[in-house]
Amino acid sequence: MADKIVYVVDDDEAIRRSLSFMLKTSGHQVELFVCGEDFLKAAGKLGPGCVLLDIRMPGMDGLEVQAAMGARGVTLPVVVMTGHGDIALAVRAMKGGAIDFLEKPFEKAAMLAALEQGFARLGASDLRKIRAREAATRLEALTPRERDVLRGLVEGLPNKSIAYDLGISPRTVEIHRANLMSKLDVKSLSEALRIAFAAELGEAREGEGAADG
Repeated sequence: MADKIVYVVDDDEAIRRSLSFMLKTSGHQVELFVCGEDFLKAAGKLGPGCVLLDIRMPGMDGLEVQAAMGARGVTLPVVVMTGHGDIALAVRAMKGGAIDFLEKPFEKAAMLAALEQGFARLGASDLRKIRAREAATRLEALTPRERDVLRGLVEGLPNKSIAYDLGISPRTVEIHRANLMSKLDVKSLSEALRIAFAAELGEAREGEGAADG
């Protein structure tokens, strides 16, 4: 565990201190950065590790830092941290290549599990394929319309927009949303989105269009 480095990028000193303690007591090495700009200056020289990246920061926000990492060829796995109500930003981050997102306040177990995905990506490229197969199997329980609603959620659309696109009422969207969460056995939209992202549901739109009817 000691060789697993986590790079924490967050402007909130209290969160940096808390994460540092939590990670070190779990056997990780930790490097702290107070802003995205400081992290990017150092990124090219950093060893293999995972990045815990806050979405909302003064100066460059997390999405801009993530984009800059891609432009510079920095391939460190990223887990983004979001505040309540930032699901749309989390969706954008996941589409930008983040491996997972955590909603504050998050539990230690959830954070460590997300980081383990990142370390696994560093060490085992097949893990993502395994998770994709598992997620795709879970999605098979959904009806075509429930999958349509989930695709809309993956795109960060509100219920009204999904309803308009599908030609149904917002209330019907709510029913489909409740049903799909029940079938996937998840308690939150975040969990449902993780399954959809793992299965790359958004990428399946064109291939499934004819089958969905």
